[in-house]
Amino acid sequence: MKTFSAKTSQSGLPEALARAKAITPQISVLFGASGFFADREGLEKTFQGAGLNVIGCSTAGEISGGRVSDDSFSLLSLHFDATEVKTAEAPLKNALASRAAGQDIGRKLAAPNLAGIFVLAPGLNVNGSEFTRGIVETVGKNVVVTGGLAGDGGAFAATFTFMNGHVHGDHAVAFGLYGDKVSMRAGSRGGWKPFGPIRRVTKASANILYEIDGKPALKLYKEYLGAKAKDLPASGLLYPFSLLRDDSREDTGLIRTILGIDDAAESLILAGDMPQGSLVRLMHADTDSLVEGARSAAGDAGGTAPADTATLMVSCVGRKIIMGSDVEEEVEAVAAAIGPQSAYAGFYSYGEIGPAAGGSCELHNQTMTITHIRESA
Repeated sequence: MKTFSAKTSQSGLPEALARAKAITPQISVLFGASGFFADREGLEKTFQGAGLNVIGCSTAGEISGGRVSDDSFSLLSLHFDATEVKTAEAPLKNALASRAAGQDIGRKLAAPNLAGIFVLAPGLNVNGSEFTRGIVETVGKNVVVTGGLAGDGGAFAATFTFMNGHVHGDHAVAFGLYGDKVSMRAGSRGGWKPFGPIRRVTKASANILYEIDGKPALKLYKEYLGAKAKDLPASGLLYPFSLLRDDSREDTGLIRTILGIDDAAESLILAGDMPQGSLVRLMHADTDSLVEGARSAAGDAGGTAPADTATLMVSCVGRKIIMGSDVEEEVEAVAAAIGPQSAYAGFYSYGEIGPAAGGSCELHNQTMTITHIRESA
């Protein structure tokens, strides 16, 4: 297995892609600042002229090596010696189409020797839980599925994915790895802490939260945020919900963050499902706890790499906002845990896809989710 990784500006992208060709990669993954997609036609010409199999998405920040940027491309190219790679894409026009899009991706990549899938989906107008569920129910729970939802800085206006030289605002894209020589391991941790009372979801439909404890969800949430409510939905990234499972009242569970609000319905639009009747609690965090979460995720993904490997990091824009100028600490923690034998790339997202505590892959919010890929000799 060979890898090539690079951080580049928009003008330097053609040269970076040309350098990647030296290892004859079967797949390249590219994460780019959302502002670059204003020149959609120019990007498509660059991709089409590269002669590489490239998938990627827009971001809320790019990870390259141990650094975080807001105005770059982060490229990771992979050459395998004994592993087959396939790509797939599926239209995802709106949240109601999420599960069908996931099933479409799953059908296109399913095979008895499928080892893992890395997938990127639109960050808006999507139900990430249903999308992930569609993939998992098609390929089976034993296949590792990781990835994330595209970002748009903190604007929440438009996100993009791309594959095979085409840029899309409403497509999911993915690649699958096949064979018994390749290993894809993953870890997903948060590091958030609960505050406030545990409350009951009394009215919800899929990823739309209408009432908590019989009160309009948006009204109650604004009461918690106080002056920060005027900056919704962006300020909601600082105070996600923890979705507690099985009435266990554990301090943490699946984390759900806000993608939008509906003032007329007084509802919150979340990145993933919020089941009616479930228990929820608000969360907050500091830099130290988030960094420790990232370090734990690296351990779950395999720890120290014994040979040349690739590591894809998908973290959440909310974590980036909270850590501010210290955001690189979580990336450095991952790199220190896995080691210099690995090539690194990643992005800050609107949602992360990876394994949950129960083992099955699900949509997460506000986590660091790590995909560690290695190939045996």
